[in-house]
Amino acid sequence: MIVLVVLGVLLVLALLTLVHWYLWRRLVRDVSAPGGRWRRTGTVLAFVLPLLSLGALIGGRAFPMAVERWFAWPGYLWLAVLLYLLLGLAVGELVRPLLLRLPSRAAARAGAPAAPAPDVPTAEDPVPDTPAAPAEPAAPVTAATSAAPSPERRLFVARAVAIGASGAAAAVVGTGMYGVLRGPRLKQVTVPLAKLPAGADGYRIAVVSDIHLGPILGRAHTQRIVDTINAAKPDLITIVGDLVDGTVPELGRDAEPLAQLRARDGAYFVTGNHEYFSGAAPWVDFVRELGVHPLQNARVELGGFDLAGVNDIAGEREGDGPDFGRALGDRDPARTAVLLSHQPVTIHDAVRHGVDLQLSGHTHGGQLWPGNYVAELANPTVAGLERYGDTQLYVTRGAGAWGPPVRVGAPSDITVVTLASLRA
Repeated sequence: MIVLVVLGVLLVLALLTLVHWYLWRRLVRDVSAPGGRWRRTGTVLAFVLPLLSLGALIGGRAFPMAVERWFAWPGYLWLAVLLYLLLGLAVGELVRPLLLRLPSRAAARAGAPAAPAPDVPTAEDPVPDTPAAPAEPAAPVTAATSAAPSPERRLFVARAVAIGASGAAAAVVGTGMYGVLRGPRLKQVTVPLAKLPAGADGYRIAVVSDIHLGPILGRAHTQRIVDTINAAKPDLITIVGDLVDGTVPELGRDAEPLAQLRARDGAYFVTGNHEYFSGAAPWVDFVRELGVHPLQNARVELGGFDLAGVNDIAGEREGDGPDFGRALGDRDPARTAVLLSHQPVTIHDAVRHGVDLQLSGHTHGGQLWPGNYVAELANPTVAGLERYGDTQLYVTRGAGAWGPPVRVGAPSDITVVTLASLRA
């Protein structure tokens, strides 16, 4: 096991080294003169930025939160910039040959040859025995037909590709970061349920997941979420895991605004995998003190349906995993069942236990495009509402972000799920 971990670490380091060497080549070496200011600065950054990213990734286990914050902002942001720089440069590699073949404006105006004239025999050349035929006039070689672009042309194209890729990456990451720091937007979804009584038609559940309080997102982030939920005036509030990335002593103050949540039937919480990275039991006790009710493989009967919750799969390593039999086994099957489960992959267990609606998070909707395609490999549903047999699954994209405080193609949300009765 230790050998596999070491090999994995070495593989990651080798990949980071290769990627940053490529970036240094395209963004520093190819666009600057040896010994110049940008050459020196870019070379230093090529070493420092990956070290900051490594510090951010391991910081939660190696440093206290106050120190981790110094690594988290630049280190995680660089990972997002790195992704979109690589995508931009990949496009640049495709267009680079075309740009190199385009004639320069100066050559096009002058119509001057862009290649040296044909060789003329010199005194050292052998003299042919027969008279040479008169040479035909050579067609002029223009810049458009030149086989080898000039060094100036190569430098111009290298700088154009570097500036284009860097500008695009900065714009994408900046927009994605603004979306996270601005706070999640409210989303409305209606779910029809066959067994829901007419009296519960229009019942509204606020679903929030993946808040990810940590070294970047703190108390102000929690307050924005609480204010958004309270303004929606839901009947019930559900927090579907991954509330924190840190311990109660480190982040308890940042979570305190959750005590302000207001709904007729209260607020409920189930654990996510990140709670088990941070100490699930202390967090369960802490949210209970804030007035949020944990559902640990448990169920409560509300007016029109049963609300159940299961622990996250990550708890299995600590003997605290999901127990669907305990949460759902002895209920009245004639009543509608709504299940809170952090990871969408538990939908097949929900189907077996006759759940009508499962509410999940975990995926972040992919968070950073094209990460949604990767998320699809590990989750039955990445975002939105889908049906599995008689069970419907709704997956929220979450209200925060893990790692880079950036979302691209997967905006954060708080969803108000309105239950619709087919008997109404």
